[in-house]
Amino acid sequence: MKSRGTGTQGIEKEIEGGRIGKCDIKKSGGHLRGERLNKYAFIKDHTNEYSVEKMCHVLKTSSSGFYRWLLRPQSNRAKKTQTMSELIKETFEHSHNIYGSPRIAQELNNKQHYVSRSYVARLMKRMHLRSKIRKKYVVTTDSDHDYRLAENLLQRDFSADGIGQKWVGDITYIKTGTGWLYLSSVIDLADRKLIGYSFSSDMTAKNTVIAALRIAVKTRGVQPGLVFHSDRGVQYAGKEFTTLLKSHEITQSMSRKGNCWDNAVAESFFKTLKTEFVYHKHFQNKEIAKFEIFRYIEGFYHARRIHSALGGKTPNQMEQFYLSKQSIAA
Repeated sequence: MKSRGTGTQGIEKEIEGGRIGKCDIKKSGGHLRGERLNKYAFIKDHTNEYSVEKMCHVLKTSSSGFYRWLLRPQSNRAKKTQTMSELIKETFEHSHNIYGSPRIAQELNNKQHYVSRSYVARLMKRMHLRSKIRKKYVVTTDSDHDYRLAENLLQRDFSADGIGQKWVGDITYIKTGTGWLYLSSVIDLADRKLIGYSFSSDMTAKNTVIAALRIAVKTRGVQPGLVFHSDRGVQYAGKEFTTLLKSHEITQSMSRKGNCWDNAVAESFFKTLKTEFVYHKHFQNKEIAKFEIFRYIEGFYHARRIHSALGGKTPNQMEQFYLSKQSIAA
């Protein structure tokens, strides 16, 4: 808890910095009642930082009036605002401080707390809740090789009627205190779930893309007509990987040269992982990085992170939806 300030400079700085909000306090022509209530709200929000008497003095209002306001019976509207503020804060914290107002509004609506994005944004601003700043994500692919390339069968059609129709893969690198850690992924486009992923200390096909694909095959099996799409990286074009695909009768598809949009879903996952999580961490070693990233994927990304491409549902929810459809059809 912060110590309570004794001077007026800190309070005046808060006001000038706009932390009270774009309100009537700094306007001479504002409505008196709205101005007074806004002052009271500011005082309430800062009682851990400054004394009530000092804030009342700076804001030119009475402490007795503030205490009467504080003890007033809550209106139905105020009660709703308080309840929604608590739900918004809870949702924000459960997202690891990642969600902005659009996703929080979507999640609350999913739970039948019907609110607009602008309403959520307003309450988040009042509570000083800001989603983590996204750092720039750089895409890198080693496609300087002489291996045979597969045709782009996906053609940016990332839709799927069921699981096991289209898989996409990619590799990224993560900095740790003991060197680079490489993460390979296989995502099913139907539910956007990572059905196979592996960590490696090197970039060999065996320890990256092959390991991830084997896990995916073990997790989901192989449906007839399955297409696997990736970029033109040497690990995907090499003989070891293409032989594994053929052994499972999986058709290979590759992006066009230098076109990351052709593999947008796989790229998007790594961008999300890094900008929302990895870039805000310092991993002391590779084992800690593996554990933390595993926890992010299984505990948050699959279980709680809603996706606009999935209609505001999580990968786990969509997986259950498709499995239920398969069960009914059987």
